[in-house]
Amino acid sequence: MPKASWKGTVLAETEEYEVVEGNIYFPVDSINSEFFKASATQSHCPWKGDASYYDIQVGAEVNPDAAWYYPETKDAAKNIQGYIAFWKGVEVIE
Repeated sequence: MPKASWKGTVLAETEEYEVVEGNIYFPVDSINSEFFKASATQSHCPWKGDASYYDIQVGAEVNPDAAWYYPETKDAAKNIQGYIAFWKGVEVIE
């Protein structure tokens, strides 16, 4: 069962997930939302669409833009619409 953690804190854990380009995408209902703070950062993927980001905050420590998601995807990526993926030191184990 995939689990995402940072600084010893579990951010997300699920039995249902999607893997795209080597990244595990977690459904929104599998995250511990108290650690997620909306970020103003956005990026664009030509085949997935526009991504939005979250800062991860555990205690006083913040990992900026460490999680991303696609609120609205292009047709080729509908399977990850609204799902959340991680990087920047967040450990994801399958």
